[in-house]
Amino acid sequence: MSDIGRIGPSTGVVPTEGAHRIPVLPRGLRRAPSGIDEVATEHLIVNMGPQHPSTHGVLHILLELDGEVVVAAEASLGYLHRGIEKLVEHRRYHQIGTLLDRADYVSGLHSETALAMAVESLAGIEVPEKAQWIRSLVMEVNRITSHMLWLGTFGLDLGAMAPFLYTMREREALLDILEAITGSRMMFNYVRPGGVLADLPAGIGVALDTFLATFDGYMDEYDTLLGGNEIFVERVRGVGVIDATTATAFGMTGACLRAAGVDYDVRKAAPYAAYAHVEFEVPLGTVGDCWDRYAVRMEELRWAGRLIRQLLDGMPEGDHTAKVPKGLRPPAGESYAAVESPRGELGIHLVSDGSDRPYRMRLRSPAYFNLAVIDEALSGGLVADAVATLGSLDIVLGEIDR
Repeated sequence: MSDIGRIGPSTGVVPTEGAHRIPVLPRGLRRAPSGIDEVATEHLIVNMGPQHPSTHGVLHILLELDGEVVVAAEASLGYLHRGIEKLVEHRRYHQIGTLLDRADYVSGLHSETALAMAVESLAGIEVPEKAQWIRSLVMEVNRITSHMLWLGTFGLDLGAMAPFLYTMREREALLDILEAITGSRMMFNYVRPGGVLADLPAGIGVALDTFLATFDGYMDEYDTLLGGNEIFVERVRGVGVIDATTATAFGMTGACLRAAGVDYDVRKAAPYAAYAHVEFEVPLGTVGDCWDRYAVRMEELRWAGRLIRQLLDGMPEGDHTAKVPKGLRPPAGESYAAVESPRGELGIHLVSDGSDRPYRMRLRSPAYFNLAVIDEALSGGLVADAVATLGSLDIVLGEIDR
């Protein structure tokens, strides 16, 4: 009988006992496939991406398959890496926000706020109350635009075209409002150390009132289109289960963690901006599957609309920013500030050496930790369910690679 191959360090195939040979693994693969089972079925190594249309960015996932069942999965990152954390060391404090807008490019206002809070902690800057309320307002508007993009693309992942067209209608309406407030639809550069760039423009309350008047009704329609569709329900219930123990072990946060029943939201655990002055509930799931992640985000959308209403009604008078020196030089030290972004706990760790530029900056990417669980989540499932599970995590590769 001929020898079976095993993977060697350089030659690729080394003869051992048996009747078959294992093919050479692609360069860079760290996990050796389990090889050949008792009925001599080969495990295939399949590349998912980086051009795959359902990966929500430039992501490559290496799948080991036994037929249509995923045996193991490994994500390859770095296709969108731009060295943002290193670039920060060569930018003055008031210039960093433009870089962070390009990390999580779907919800840049949250990144800007986390940075501003870290700088304010270092420099001892007291932010006016109105600026805190404006920050919370624009972040909740940004949360809806982010979740709308996720909802529409999640439907596309599972073959539903109509919800995407409707969710883009609401997203465009809110992006017009954000453009009126910040001057931009995507790269905002609006939240600055000490407050915000400018006060709310005239008529913005009316525009938000108009949006909120139909928002709850539209949310019910979206929930009917997807959550009421038996095909969609069959595709997501019991699929991609990430229980509370696993989610906690991997450092997951946001809706992915709360879908497993863990009650953790930075807005409640460590209130910032105006969140200590408004009332809201934190939606929780039970199982931690794709359905729970869908249901939690749908309820978060509804609560975001209610928060916008409270923030508009309670908006105080006063200045929109504190007086901050143009050449900001925080004393030597370090600080950490975190916000609840649409993907979870987004944190900024700043180290100052007393100069006008940070000595070091570290971005805690919630999507990075949420993606790390992909091997656990995909293993044992079907290839067809891999796209659904990945879509339910709501990853943004710009934030992950940064």
